[in-house]
Amino acid sequence: MEPSNHTRVTEFIMLGLFDHPHHQGLFFVLFLCIYIVIIMGNSLIIVATVLHPPLHTPMYFFIANLATVDILCTSSVLPKMMENLMQEKKTISFDGCMTQLFFFTLSAGTELVLLTVMSYDRYVAICHPLRYVNLMSRRICISLAIGVWAVGVFNSLVNTLLVLRLDFCGPNLIQHFFCEFPTTLALSCSSTYLNEIMVYMADICLAMGNFLLTLMSYSFIIITILKIQSSKGKQKAFSTCSSHLLVVTLYYSSIFYTYIRPTSSNTLDNNRMAAIMYTLVTPTLNPLIYSLRNKEVKVAILKIFPFKIGP
Repeated sequence: MEPSNHTRVTEFIMLGLFDHPHHQGLFFVLFLCIYIVIIMGNSLIIVATVLHPPLHTPMYFFIANLATVDILCTSSVLPKMMENLMQEKKTISFDGCMTQLFFFTLSAGTELVLLTVMSYDRYVAICHPLRYVNLMSRRICISLAIGVWAVGVFNSLVNTLLVLRLDFCGPNLIQHFFCEFPTTLALSCSSTYLNEIMVYMADICLAMGNFLLTLMSYSFIIITILKIQSSKGKQKAFSTCSSHLLVVTLYYSSIFYTYIRPTSSNTLDNNRMAAIMYTLVTPTLNPLIYSLRNKEVKVAILKIFPFKIGP
């Protein structure tokens, strides 16, 4: 194989998130506040889960993993985006783009598998409560968590390495505010056939596969809840999975809005808004959902950080 004569791209130019240069400072402050809320909110969940013994259960163990994923997802995108908000020329180095690709894809893939494992945990808790201790033992939970992160790392590593084998010789304008596989592959001047096949397989296996497994778990959960005679029993059973169901609905709604819609609606502004949903809005709302709707988490946070409310 002959060596390529192409000049390798050393940096990419990004369109940025907003087209209002006079408001960039305001947007910087806004996103800085959002970033602080995401880091603090998810960190509180992690600290409360680690330090408060009543939260040493499978459900909260996986919630702490979800909080870690949300911090990773936002941190892979938001700092560079805020840096570019304050610069006239919005650029990212080639290595920086590949790093962002890896960590963003890692967090996205890991969250998909993790939400499926969390739905399985709720399925066992509601449908097989007497076997819950055995089916969700400490050893099994740790093994599941390791498997979740391993799948995310493997998927991201394979797809990122496949991008590194491509030639990028110009143009170098990324039609987005961060590096993502579709927009990055569009800039390659060599064949991306293998990359597209692998991304398609990842979408089928990770996105659709995990969605169907989650849907299956909640189908069994709903059937079991409907069989409960008392309304109080139904309410108690549903309350154990309502927070997770809300998180799953929020996350998959943003994914389906991004990837499953008519081509005519696939505009740049729509892509930006969808990306904001799963990179900023979801990581911000997840800790609020699990804390405001969960008495145990609120008690744990107040015990660890005894905030004084009122006089």
